[in-house]
Amino acid sequence: MGSQSTEQASLTLPRQRVLDFIALGKPELTLLSVLTALGGAFLAIPPGGVLTPLLYTFLGTLLVGCGAGALNMAIEQQYDGLMRRTAGRPIPAGRVTQWEALVFGLGTASLGLLVLGLLTTPLASILALLTLVTYLFLYTPLKRLTPYATVVGAIPGALPPVIGWSAVRGEIGLEAGSLFAILFFWQMPHFLSLAWMYRNDYERAGYKLLTVIDRTGRITGRQIFIYAAALLPASILPTYAGLLDKGYFLGAGLLSLAFLAVAVHMAWKPTAGAARRLFLASLIYIPALIGLMILDRI
Repeated sequence: MGSQSTEQASLTLPRQRVLDFIALGKPELTLLSVLTALGGAFLAIPPGGVLTPLLYTFLGTLLVGCGAGALNMAIEQQYDGLMRRTAGRPIPAGRVTQWEALVFGLGTASLGLLVLGLLTTPLASILALLTLVTYLFLYTPLKRLTPYATVVGAIPGALPPVIGWSAVRGEIGLEAGSLFAILFFWQMPHFLSLAWMYRNDYERAGYKLLTVIDRTGRITGRQIFIYAAALLPASILPTYAGLLDKGYFLGAGLLSLAFLAVAVHMAWKPTAGAARRLFLASLIYIPALIGLMILDRI
C-alpha cells in the first residue's frame, strides 16, 4: 500500500507542475485573445487564399499571451496572495517560484514574437511586443494608482485582432481599426462587471479601480452603459469598412442590442447577480460576433 501511494504521488507531482505552468499563462484570458487574433487573420485572408497564416498566428499569439500571463503573475504575486480569487494561483500558493514564472514568461513570449516575426510579418511581431509592454508596464502598475488604468488596459486588450490582420496583410487599415474598436468598447463592460463582483478583493490588495472607489456603483454603472452603447455602432463598423456584408450588419446589431440590454440592467441595479450576468454575456458576445463574421465570409 505504501509503495503504491508513493508511486501515485510521483505521478501526480509532474502532472501538477504541468497544470501550474499552464495556469501561469492565464489560459482563459489568453485563449480569448487568441480567438480574436485568429478572427482578424481569417478576415484578412482574401477569398480562396491559403489558410497557413492562421496556424502561425495561433501559435505566435498563444505563446505571447501565455508569456504575458506568466510575467503578470510574477510581477503581481504578492498582491495575488492578498485576494481570495487569486490566492490559489501557482506562485502565491508556493507551487511555482517567482523566478520560474519569469523564466517561463520571458521564454514563451520571446518565442511567440519570433514565430510572428519570422513566419508571419514583422509588423505582427511589433504589435505583439507593443501589447506585451503596455500590458505589463503601463496597465499592471497603473491599477494601483488610478481608476483610469482600465481604459489604458483596454488598448493592449484590443490589439490581438489587429495583430491577426497584420500577420496576413502586413499593414493596418480601416478594417483592422474597426476590429480594434469592437474589442476596445467591449472590454470595459467585461472588466468592470468582473471588478464589481470582486471589488472587496481588489480593495484588499490595494488596487485603485473604479469599483473600489465607487461604492454605490452609480459611476460604474454609468461607465458600463456608455461603453456598451458605444459598442453598438462599433460592432457594425466592419460593414462600413467594406469588410463584411449586410447579413453581419443585422446579426451584429441584434447581438449588440441584447448585450446593451444586459448592461442597462447592471447599470440600473448594480448587484453582484447583475454583474455576473453581464460578465457571462460578455464572454458569449465575442465568440458569437466572431462566428457571425466567419459565417458572413463563408
